[in-house]
Amino acid sequence: MLPLADWLGLKDQRVLVAGAGGIGAACTEAFLEAGARLVVADQSAERLADFAGTAGTVTADLTTTNGCEQAVHAAQTELGGLDILVHAVGINNRVPILETTDEDWDTIIAVNLTSAFRLGRAAGRVMVDARYGRQIYCSSVSSMLAHPDHGPYAASKGGLNQLIRVMAREWAASGVTVNAIAPGYVDTALTSAHLGRPGVREHYTGMVPAGRLGTVDDLTGPVLYLASQQAAFVTGHVLYVDGGRTLV
Repeated sequence: MLPLADWLGLKDQRVLVAGAGGIGAACTEAFLEAGARLVVADQSAERLADFAGTAGTVTADLTTTNGCEQAVHAAQTELGGLDILVHAVGINNRVPILETTDEDWDTIIAVNLTSAFRLGRAAGRVMVDARYGRQIYCSSVSSMLAHPDHGPYAASKGGLNQLIRVMAREWAASGVTVNAIAPGYVDTALTSAHLGRPGVREHYTGMVPAGRLGTVDDLTGPVLYLASQQAAFVTGHVLYVDGGRTLV
């Protein structure tokens, strides 16, 4: 059997990971293990410090056009090009629609969806010109399911699913694939406080046919596959990684 890096074809691939915490951090470690070369972008210099010496880093506000273009330029400069983009940036604020403020809506849409558009556009220009690229985005089962208290978050992830389909359609002939993974409930920094409330972890676990919540390690394999040479003919696809949550 071929070694992982050989089978996936990720050795020396040039990767930009947006998001240095949770899922982004796990993806960074997985790509490094597969032999890829990386730049990690995040607004937090503290989170980026965890990758000093193993990956290039760039501090950037990815909700802005300038920040996204800065991140792509930094990756191109350090790596000599850009083959793969992973967008793992997201926030949530669990309140009912009637209690959701305009500021909450604007912030969640900006972080989860607008950053994907602006970063994907910046990376897409490079990849289309090079006639090769892989883009992978983190969606959510909330893009399909109507969870209460998830209005802006669900809207952002539903919008993301359609955005990646359009990008995939426009760039397919240029050798660029665009896909997403849609995790179920995953134990990360984004969800830890909510899961720590009495009965919440048990409630969500009970809705998963697999009988457990996801971990970030459950997500890295699907991300590596979608970034690999093995997925060259897969594009515009949302891969649900949810232990069967969307089946019930």
